[in-house]
Amino acid sequence: MKENNIPLAYRMCPKTIDEYVGQEHILSKDKMLYRLIKADRLSSIILYGPPGCGKTSLARVIANTTKNKFEKINAVSAGVADIKRVVEDAQNLLLNPSGKAVLFIDEIHRFNKLQQDALLPYVENGTIILIGATTENPYFSVNKALISRSTVFKLEPLKIKDVTKVLQNAVEDKEKGLGACDLKIDEGVLEHIAELSGGDVRVALNALEIAALTTEMNADGDIEITKEIAAECIQKKAIKFDKTGDSHYDNISAFIKSMRGGDADAVLFYLARAIYAGEDPMFLARRIVICASEDVGMANSNALVVANAALQAIHQIGMPEARIILAHAATYVARSPKSNAAYNGINQALQDVETKDTGTIPMHIRNAPAEGMSDLGYGVGYKYPHDFPNHEVEQQYLPDAMLGTKYYIPDETEEKLK
Repeated sequence: MKENNIPLAYRMCPKTIDEYVGQEHILSKDKMLYRLIKADRLSSIILYGPPGCGKTSLARVIANTTKNKFEKINAVSAGVADIKRVVEDAQNLLLNPSGKAVLFIDEIHRFNKLQQDALLPYVENGTIILIGATTENPYFSVNKALISRSTVFKLEPLKIKDVTKVLQNAVEDKEKGLGACDLKIDEGVLEHIAELSGGDVRVALNALEIAALTTEMNADGDIEITKEIAAECIQKKAIKFDKTGDSHYDNISAFIKSMRGGDADAVLFYLARAIYAGEDPMFLARRIVICASEDVGMANSNALVVANAALQAIHQIGMPEARIILAHAATYVARSPKSNAAYNGINQALQDVETKDTGTIPMHIRNAPAEGMSDLGYGVGYKYPHDFPNHEVEQQYLPDAMLGTKYYIPDETEEKLK
Protein backbone atom coordinates (compact mmCIF):
# COMPACT_ATOMS: atom_id res chain seq x y z
CA MET A 1 0.00 0.00 0.00
CA LYS A 2 1.34 3.43 -0.93
CA GLU A 3 1.75 5.51 2.21
CA ASN A 4 1.02 9.23 2.49
CA ASN A 5 2.92 11.30 5.04
CA ILE A 6 -0.08 13.61 5.46
CA PRO A 7 -2.53 12.06 7.97
CA LEU A 8 -5.79 10.74 6.58
CA ALA A 9 -7.77 13.00 8.95
CA TYR A 10 -6.16 16.07 7.35
CA ARG A 11 -6.48 14.80 3.78
CA MET A 12 -10.21 14.16 4.20
CA CYS A 13 -11.02 17.69 5.36
CA PRO A 14 -13.84 19.14 3.23
CA LYS A 15 -13.00 21.83 0.70
CA THR A 16 -16.48 23.30 0.30
CA ILE A 17 -19.48 23.79 2.55
CA ASP A 18 -21.43 21.19 0.54
CA GLU A 19 -18.76 18.56 1.32
CA TYR A 20 -19.05 19.24 5.04
CA VAL A 21 -20.70 16.41 6.98
CA GLY A 22 -22.80 16.94 10.11
CA GLN A 23 -23.86 19.93 12.23
CA GLU A 24 -27.13 20.26 10.30
CA HIS A 25 -28.57 22.36 13.14
CA ILE A 26 -26.37 25.24 11.99
CA LEU A 27 -25.24 24.22 8.51
CA SER A 28 -28.25 22.85 6.67
CA LYS A 29 -29.09 24.85 3.55
CA ASP A 30 -31.82 26.91 5.23
CA LYS A 31 -29.58 27.98 8.15
CA MET A 32 -27.97 31.39 8.51
CA LEU A 33 -24.36 30.18 8.80
CA TYR A 34 -24.62 28.13 5.60
CA ARG A 35 -26.01 31.11 3.69
CA LEU A 36 -23.36 33.49 5.06
CA ILE A 37 -20.52 31.17 4.04
CA LYS A 38 -22.02 30.54 0.60
CA ALA A 39 -22.47 34.26 -0.02
CA ASP A 40 -19.06 35.13 1.47
CA ARG A 41 -20.77 37.61 3.81
CA LEU A 42 -19.52 36.15 7.06
CA SER A 43 -19.30 38.30 10.19
CA SER A 44 -17.27 37.44 13.28
CA ILE A 45 -18.17 34.07 14.80
CA ILE A 46 -17.01 31.79 17.60
CA LEU A 47 -17.24 28.05 17.04
CA TYR A 48 -17.66 26.20 20.32
CA GLY A 49 -17.64 22.41 20.61
CA PRO A 50 -15.70 19.30 21.67
CA PRO A 51 -12.53 18.10 19.88
CA GLY A 52 -13.07 16.45 16.53
CA CYS A 53 -16.52 17.91 15.83
CA GLY A 54 -15.39 19.94 12.80
CA LYS A 55 -14.46 23.43 14.00
CA THR A 56 -11.12 23.56 12.17
CA SER A 57 -12.61 21.86 9.12
CA LEU A 58 -15.29 24.54 8.95
CA ALA A 59 -12.59 27.22 9.14
CA ARG A 60 -10.76 25.56 6.24
CA VAL A 61 -13.99 25.56 4.23
CA ILE A 62 -14.30 29.29 4.84
CA ALA A 63 -10.65 29.76 3.84
CA ASN A 64 -11.33 27.99 0.54
CA THR A 65 -14.49 29.96 -0.26
CA THR A 66 -13.85 33.52 0.93
CA LYS A 67 -12.41 36.18 -1.38
CA ASN A 68 -11.01 38.01 1.64
CA LYS A 69 -7.47 37.51 2.87
CA PHE A 70 -7.41 34.50 5.22
CA GLU A 71 -5.00 34.15 8.15
CA LYS A 72 -4.67 31.45 10.78
CA ILE A 73 -2.96 31.61 14.18
CA ASN A 74 -2.99 29.34 17.20
CA ALA A 75 -3.61 30.97 20.56
CA VAL A 76 -1.13 28.62 22.24
CA SER A 77 1.86 30.10 20.40
CA ALA A 78 0.58 33.47 19.10
CA GLY A 79 0.56 36.85 20.80
CA VAL A 80 -0.34 40.52 20.33
CA ALA A 81 2.48 40.94 17.80
CA ASP A 82 0.86 38.33 15.54
CA ILE A 83 -2.48 40.15 15.76
CA LYS A 84 -0.80 43.44 14.80
CA ARG A 85 0.92 41.78 11.84
CA VAL A 86 -2.41 40.42 10.56
CA VAL A 87 -4.03 43.86 10.96
CA GLU A 88 -1.18 45.62 9.14
CA ASP A 89 -1.34 43.14 6.27
CA ALA A 90 -5.12 43.53 6.08
CA GLN A 91 -4.89 47.31 5.97
CA ASN A 92 -2.28 47.30 3.22
CA LEU A 93 -4.63 48.28 0.39
CA LEU A 94 -1.92 47.74 -2.22
CA LEU A 95 -1.74 44.05 -1.40
CA ASN A 96 -5.25 43.66 0.03
CA PRO A 97 -7.76 45.97 -1.73
CA SER A 98 -10.66 44.91 0.52
CA GLY A 99 -8.87 46.27 3.58
CA LYS A 100 -10.04 43.38 5.75
CA ALA A 101 -9.08 39.82 6.55
CA VAL A 102 -10.63 36.67 7.96
CA LEU A 103 -8.60 35.62 11.01
CA PHE A 104 -9.00 32.09 12.34
CA ILE A 105 -7.78 31.74 15.94
CA ASP A 106 -7.67 28.14 17.10
CA GLU A 107 -8.09 27.58 20.85
CA ILE A 108 -9.04 31.21 21.36
CA HIS A 109 -9.83 30.52 25.02
CA ARG A 110 -6.05 30.36 25.60
CA PHE A 111 -5.66 34.04 24.73
CA ASN A 112 -5.36 36.15 27.87
CA LYS A 113 -7.40 39.32 28.45
CA LEU A 114 -4.74 41.60 26.95
CA GLN A 115 -4.53 39.53 23.77
CA GLN A 116 -8.32 39.35 23.41
CA ASP A 117 -8.62 43.08 24.04
CA ALA A 118 -6.12 43.73 21.24
CA LEU A 119 -8.62 42.21 18.80
CA LEU A 120 -11.58 44.35 19.86
CA PRO A 121 -11.12 47.56 17.85
CA TYR A 122 -10.37 45.67 14.63
CA VAL A 123 -13.27 43.27 15.04
CA GLU A 124 -15.55 46.22 15.76
CA ASN A 125 -14.48 48.28 12.71
CA GLY A 126 -14.57 45.26 10.41
CA THR A 127 -10.85 45.07 9.63
CA ILE A 128 -10.82 41.60 11.18
CA ILE A 129 -13.56 39.04 10.60
CA LEU A 130 -12.89 36.73 13.53
CA ILE A 131 -13.39 33.00 13.51
CA GLY A 132 -12.57 31.73 16.97
CA ALA A 133 -12.54 28.02 17.79
CA THR A 134 -12.73 26.76 21.35
CA THR A 135 -13.48 23.61 23.31
CA GLU A 136 -14.23 25.74 26.39
CA ASN A 137 -17.52 27.51 27.02
CA PRO A 138 -16.86 30.93 25.42
CA TYR A 139 -19.24 32.66 27.81
CA PHE A 140 -16.70 31.85 30.55
CA SER A 141 -13.41 31.84 28.62
CA VAL A 142 -13.80 34.71 26.12
CA ASN A 143 -14.13 38.40 26.98
CA LYS A 144 -17.73 39.58 27.10
CA ALA A 145 -16.86 42.51 24.81
CA LEU A 146 -15.57 40.09 22.17
CA ILE A 147 -18.58 37.81 22.62
CA SER A 148 -20.94 40.76 22.08
CA ARG A 149 -19.26 41.49 18.73
CA SER A 150 -19.49 37.90 17.54
CA THR A 151 -22.09 35.20 16.97
CA VAL A 152 -21.52 32.00 18.95
CA PHE A 153 -22.30 28.71 17.19
CA LYS A 154 -22.29 25.54 19.28
CA LEU A 155 -21.12 22.43 17.43
CA GLU A 156 -22.20 19.03 18.77
CA PRO A 157 -20.29 15.73 18.75
CA LEU A 158 -20.90 14.15 15.36
CA LYS A 159 -23.59 11.50 15.16
CA ILE A 160 -22.61 7.91 14.43
CA LYS A 161 -24.18 8.15 10.96
CA ASP A 162 -22.12 11.27 10.18
CA VAL A 163 -18.82 9.72 11.31
CA THR A 164 -19.68 6.56 9.37
CA LYS A 165 -20.31 8.65 6.24
CA VAL A 166 -16.90 10.33 6.58
CA LEU A 167 -15.24 6.93 7.04
CA GLN A 168 -17.05 5.56 3.99
CA ASN A 169 -15.89 8.56 1.96
CA ALA A 170 -12.32 7.89 3.09
CA VAL A 171 -12.55 4.23 2.06
CA GLU A 172 -13.90 5.13 -1.39
CA ASP A 173 -11.87 8.26 -2.20
CA LYS A 174 -8.94 7.25 -4.45
CA GLU A 175 -7.29 10.65 -4.44
CA LYS A 176 -7.34 11.77 -0.81
CA GLY A 177 -8.47 8.65 0.98
CA LEU A 178 -7.80 4.92 0.97
CA GLY A 179 -9.65 4.08 -2.25
CA ALA A 180 -6.47 3.05 -4.03
CA CYS A 181 -5.79 0.41 -1.40
CA ASP A 182 -7.15 -3.08 -1.54
CA LEU A 183 -9.29 -2.73 1.57
CA LYS A 184 -11.91 -5.26 2.54
CA ILE A 185 -14.06 -3.87 5.35
CA ASP A 186 -16.22 -6.36 7.23
CA GLU A 187 -19.89 -5.44 7.63
CA GLY A 188 -20.53 -3.10 10.54
CA VAL A 189 -16.86 -2.20 11.05
CA LEU A 190 -17.18 1.43 10.04
CA GLU A 191 -20.20 1.85 12.31
CA HIS A 192 -18.22 0.18 15.11
CA ILE A 193 -15.31 2.62 14.67
CA ALA A 194 -17.77 5.52 14.56
CA GLU A 195 -19.38 4.41 17.81
CA LEU A 196 -16.06 3.95 19.59
CA SER A 197 -14.86 7.38 18.45
CA GLY A 198 -17.40 9.14 20.66
CA GLY A 199 -18.31 11.62 17.93
CA ASP A 200 -14.68 12.62 17.22
CA VAL A 201 -14.16 12.20 13.50
CA ARG A 202 -10.41 12.72 13.84
CA VAL A 203 -10.16 9.76 16.23
CA ALA A 204 -12.24 7.63 13.84
CA LEU A 205 -10.13 8.48 10.77
CA ASN A 206 -6.90 7.89 12.68
CA ALA A 207 -8.14 4.46 13.76
CA LEU A 208 -9.12 3.56 10.20
CA GLU A 209 -5.74 4.68 8.89
CA ILE A 210 -3.83 2.73 11.54
CA ALA A 211 -5.88 -0.36 10.72
CA ALA A 212 -5.13 0.02 7.01
CA LEU A 213 -1.40 0.66 7.55
CA THR A 214 -0.73 -2.11 10.06
CA THR A 215 -2.87 -4.98 8.75
CA GLU A 216 -1.11 -7.53 6.54
CA MET A 217 -2.60 -8.57 3.22
CA ASN A 218 -4.43 -11.90 3.19
CA ALA A 219 -3.93 -14.69 0.66
CA ASP A 220 -6.18 -12.89 -1.84
CA GLY A 221 -4.11 -9.72 -1.66
CA ASP A 222 -6.73 -7.81 0.35
CA ILE A 223 -6.29 -5.87 3.55
CA GLU A 224 -9.20 -7.19 5.59
CA ILE A 225 -10.27 -5.02 8.51
CA THR A 226 -12.45 -6.76 11.10
CA LYS A 227 -14.21 -5.40 14.17
CA GLU A 228 -11.45 -6.87 16.35
CA ILE A 229 -8.74 -5.07 14.37
CA ALA A 230 -10.71 -1.82 14.45
CA ALA A 231 -11.24 -2.04 18.20
CA GLU A 232 -7.53 -2.69 18.73
CA CYS A 233 -6.61 0.36 16.65
CA ILE A 234 -8.91 2.70 18.53
CA GLN A 235 -8.09 1.08 21.89
CA LYS A 236 -10.32 2.75 24.46
CA LYS A 237 -13.62 4.31 23.48
CA ALA A 238 -13.30 8.08 23.29
CA ILE A 239 -15.57 10.07 25.56
CA LYS A 240 -16.16 13.79 25.38
CA PHE A 241 -15.32 14.55 28.96
CA ASP A 242 -12.76 17.06 30.18
CA LYS A 243 -12.28 16.91 33.94
CA THR A 244 -11.59 20.65 34.09
CA GLY A 245 -13.84 21.87 31.29
CA ASP A 246 -17.44 22.42 30.39
CA SER A 247 -18.29 18.73 29.99
CA HIS A 248 -17.08 18.12 33.55
CA TYR A 249 -19.66 20.54 34.91
CA ASP A 250 -22.38 19.24 32.60
CA ASN A 251 -21.82 15.66 33.72
CA ILE A 252 -21.63 16.37 37.43
CA SER A 253 -24.74 18.55 37.15
CA ALA A 254 -26.62 15.70 35.46
CA PHE A 255 -25.33 13.27 38.11
CA ILE A 256 -26.55 15.45 41.00
CA LYS A 257 -29.89 16.26 39.39
CA SER A 258 -30.48 12.55 38.72
CA MET A 259 -29.84 11.73 42.39
CA ARG A 260 -32.18 14.53 43.42
CA GLY A 261 -34.81 13.26 41.00
CA GLY A 262 -34.57 9.66 42.19
CA ASP A 263 -33.51 8.14 38.83
CA ALA A 264 -31.03 5.47 39.89
CA ASP A 265 -30.39 4.35 36.30
CA ALA A 266 -29.40 7.85 35.23
CA VAL A 267 -27.28 8.19 38.38
CA LEU A 268 -25.28 5.06 37.49
CA PHE A 269 -24.93 6.21 33.88
CA TYR A 270 -23.46 9.62 34.74
CA LEU A 271 -21.35 8.04 37.47
CA ALA A 272 -19.96 5.59 34.91
CA ARG A 273 -19.15 8.45 32.52
CA ALA A 274 -17.25 10.24 35.27
CA ILE A 275 -15.34 7.13 36.36
CA TYR A 276 -14.51 6.19 32.76
CA ALA A 277 -13.11 9.67 32.11
CA GLY A 278 -10.90 9.47 35.20
CA GLU A 279 -12.82 11.74 37.54
CA ASP A 280 -11.47 11.92 41.10
CA PRO A 281 -13.58 9.44 43.13
CA MET A 282 -13.27 11.64 46.23
CA PHE A 283 -14.83 14.53 44.33
CA LEU A 284 -17.76 12.29 43.36
CA ALA A 285 -18.10 11.03 46.94
CA ARG A 286 -18.26 14.60 48.25
CA ARG A 287 -21.08 15.41 45.80
CA ILE A 288 -23.01 12.41 47.14
CA VAL A 289 -22.53 13.57 50.74
CA ILE A 290 -23.84 17.03 49.88
CA CYS A 291 -26.86 15.59 48.08
CA ALA A 292 -27.59 13.29 51.04
CA SER A 293 -28.03 16.31 53.28
CA GLU A 294 -29.32 18.93 50.85
CA ASP A 295 -31.90 16.82 49.02
CA VAL A 296 -32.63 13.80 51.23
CA GLY A 297 -32.19 15.57 54.53
CA MET A 298 -34.70 14.80 57.26
CA ALA A 299 -36.65 12.42 55.04
CA ASN A 300 -33.95 9.81 55.63
CA SER A 301 -31.08 10.93 57.81
CA ASN A 302 -29.37 7.57 57.28
CA ALA A 303 -28.51 8.74 53.75
CA LEU A 304 -25.94 11.12 55.22
CA VAL A 305 -24.50 8.29 57.32
CA VAL A 306 -24.18 6.03 54.26
CA ALA A 307 -22.72 8.81 52.10
CA ASN A 308 -20.16 9.82 54.72
CA ALA A 309 -19.19 6.19 55.31
CA ALA A 310 -18.68 5.87 51.55
CA LEU A 311 -16.45 8.95 51.56
CA GLN A 312 -14.26 7.43 54.26
CA ALA A 313 -14.18 4.00 52.60
CA ILE A 314 -13.20 5.43 49.21
CA HIS A 315 -10.37 7.38 50.85
CA GLN A 316 -9.04 4.14 52.34
CA ILE A 317 -9.62 1.83 49.38
CA GLY A 318 -9.23 3.82 46.14
CA MET A 319 -10.02 2.71 42.62
CA PRO A 320 -11.06 0.46 40.98
CA GLU A 321 -13.03 -0.98 43.93
CA ALA A 322 -14.18 2.50 44.92
CA ARG A 323 -16.60 2.38 41.98
CA ILE A 324 -18.68 -0.16 43.93
CA ILE A 325 -18.88 2.07 46.99
CA LEU A 326 -19.73 5.10 44.86
CA ALA A 327 -22.53 3.17 43.16
CA HIS A 328 -23.85 1.92 46.51
CA ALA A 329 -23.98 5.38 48.07
CA ALA A 330 -25.28 7.17 44.96
CA THR A 331 -28.14 4.71 44.39
CA TYR A 332 -29.04 4.79 48.10
CA VAL A 333 -29.31 8.58 47.98
CA ALA A 334 -31.24 8.45 44.72
CA ARG A 335 -33.76 5.92 46.05
CA SER A 336 -34.28 7.70 49.38
CA PRO A 337 -37.32 9.92 50.01
CA LYS A 338 -36.46 13.59 49.67
CA SER A 339 -36.83 16.66 51.85
CA ASN A 340 -35.02 19.97 51.49
CA ALA A 341 -36.60 21.52 54.60
CA ALA A 342 -33.30 21.89 56.47
CA TYR A 343 -31.62 23.30 53.34
CA ASN A 344 -34.37 25.86 52.81
CA GLY A 345 -34.41 26.71 56.49
CA ILE A 346 -30.72 27.57 56.80
CA ASN A 347 -30.81 29.60 53.57
CA GLN A 348 -33.73 31.67 54.82
CA ALA A 349 -32.13 32.13 58.24
CA LEU A 350 -28.87 33.30 56.64
CA GLN A 351 -30.78 35.77 54.49
CA ASP A 352 -32.58 37.18 57.55
CA VAL A 353 -29.31 37.50 59.49
CA GLU A 354 -27.78 39.37 56.56
CA THR A 355 -30.67 41.68 55.71
CA LYS A 356 -32.83 42.20 58.84
CA ASP A 357 -32.62 43.68 62.29
CA THR A 358 -33.00 40.38 64.12
CA GLY A 359 -32.89 41.78 67.64
CA THR A 360 -30.93 40.42 70.57
CA ILE A 361 -30.63 36.98 72.12
CA PRO A 362 -33.09 36.58 75.06
CA MET A 363 -31.29 37.04 78.39
CA HIS A 364 -32.52 33.80 79.93
CA ILE A 365 -30.74 31.63 77.33
CA ARG A 366 -27.49 33.57 77.37
CA ASN A 367 -24.41 32.13 79.04
CA ALA A 368 -23.28 33.34 82.46
CA PRO A 369 -19.72 31.97 82.86
CA ALA A 370 -18.43 34.66 85.24
CA GLU A 371 -19.55 35.48 88.75
CA GLY A 372 -21.82 38.51 88.85
CA MET A 373 -23.18 38.11 85.32
CA SER A 374 -26.41 36.62 86.68
CA ASP A 375 -26.91 39.88 88.52
CA LEU A 376 -27.19 41.51 85.10
CA GLY A 377 -29.85 39.01 84.02
CA TYR A 378 -27.66 36.54 82.13
CA GLY A 379 -29.24 33.08 82.33
CA VAL A 380 -31.90 34.19 84.77
CA GLY A 381 -35.20 32.37 84.31
CA TYR A 382 -33.83 29.60 82.09
CA LYS A 383 -35.85 26.38 82.30
CA TYR A 384 -33.76 23.21 82.00
CA PRO A 385 -35.85 20.90 79.71
CA HIS A 386 -34.70 17.70 81.44
CA ASP A 387 -36.34 18.84 84.65
CA PHE A 388 -39.76 18.65 82.98
CA PRO A 389 -42.01 15.79 81.78
CA ASN A 390 -40.94 14.31 78.43
CA HIS A 391 -37.84 16.54 78.67
CA GLU A 392 -39.74 19.42 77.09
CA VAL A 393 -40.74 22.85 78.30
CA GLU A 394 -42.25 25.91 76.66
CA GLN A 395 -39.99 28.96 76.72
CA GLN A 396 -38.81 31.66 74.32
CA TYR A 397 -35.72 30.92 72.28
CA LEU A 398 -35.92 33.40 69.37
CA PRO A 399 -35.25 37.13 69.89
CA ASP A 400 -38.32 39.30 70.33
CA ALA A 401 -37.85 40.71 66.81
CA MET A 402 -37.99 37.21 65.31
CA LEU A 403 -40.85 35.67 67.31
CA GLY A 404 -43.15 33.59 65.16
CA THR A 405 -40.61 33.14 62.35
CA LYS A 406 -40.63 29.66 60.81
CA TYR A 407 -37.50 28.35 59.13
CA TYR A 408 -37.88 24.61 59.45
CA ILE A 409 -41.06 23.51 57.74
CA PRO A 410 -41.18 19.69 57.58
CA ASP A 411 -43.09 17.92 54.86
CA GLU A 412 -44.90 14.59 54.64
CA THR A 413 -41.81 12.64 53.48
CA GLU A 414 -39.83 13.27 56.66
CA GLU A 415 -39.09 10.68 59.30
CA LYS A 416 -41.04 11.00 62.53
CA LEU A 417 -38.46 11.96 65.11
CA LYS A 418 -40.48 10.99 68.15
